[in-house]
Amino acid sequence: MNSVTVLQRYGVYLLVLFAVALLIYILISLLQSFSLEHADRKNREDRSEGVANNVYYFIDRTSLQQIQFSAGVLLAGGLIAALVFCQVYELLVIVPAAAVAFVLGLSAPWFYYSRKARRRAELFENSILDLSLGLTSGLRAGQALPQALEVFSRRSEGPLKEELMIVIREYRLGLDLPEALQRMYRRIPCEDLQLLIISIRLTTQSGGSLVDVLEKITQMIRGRTEFQQKLRALTAQGRFEALAMSLAPLAAFTLLFFINNDLMLPMVQTLIGWCAIGVMLTLEAIGYFVIRAIVDIKV
Repeated sequence: MNSVTVLQRYGVYLLVLFAVALLIYILISLLQSFSLEHADRKNREDRSEGVANNVYYFIDRTSLQQIQFSAGVLLAGGLIAALVFCQVYELLVIVPAAAVAFVLGLSAPWFYYSRKARRRAELFENSILDLSLGLTSGLRAGQALPQALEVFSRRSEGPLKEELMIVIREYRLGLDLPEALQRMYRRIPCEDLQLLIISIRLTTQSGGSLVDVLEKITQMIRGRTEFQQKLRALTAQGRFEALAMSLAPLAAFTLLFFINNDLMLPMVQTLIGWCAIGVMLTLEAIGYFVIRAIVDIKV
């Protein structure tokens, strides 16, 4: 009789979990349908505006949202299966944990492509000094500014080459070169590039030696680059400490879980244990972002 009662209780738990999963699936499907319609509209707007330096340069909105929903559902389902495997059947634990896992699954693809966009912007910004030097050398060799820009674009690589080819294409279609460069700045905002564009625009409008102006701009950009590199080196230890301090509790928990399983099982089998884990993760996340905000110096 006792075994029958246990089976009935497990059957009720499974039915409740199935009902909750079905409800979540319906809500996610409705949300995804509305989101995909919005994504299709924004895709058309991005193509008309020429978006180049954000997440949607690497992937369109529709595909990104499909990946986000899939990752969220898979992560939430995997966590629910892990909790059931650990004999955790309390809905007060399963439902919040699944919701948090779903949110993390939604955020992971966005952070991945955001990192790619930031990396592309950093590569572009690090190439501005080479662009200034290349334009100066080309002008000293007797080339006009559009010719010097085209010659340099053939030798360059990476994001700078892609953007310069767009600038040259727009110039050939009839757009003024300073305006084409300004459109490149709107695609990838960069202070050094803005200085270079302003100097080119003012020199072409008011006259003067563009070579001398570019040489001074090159010296300024070189000084800013050296300062940024020194600042990044000085704050590298702080960034490492933020990551190490955030991962230390997780590493300690994993180590203790394998060393003394009976001692750590209540942390994943009781409501109080999951509340403690949630508080710990929240505090660790706050500490990480606080340390990163301290060492992230804007000049």
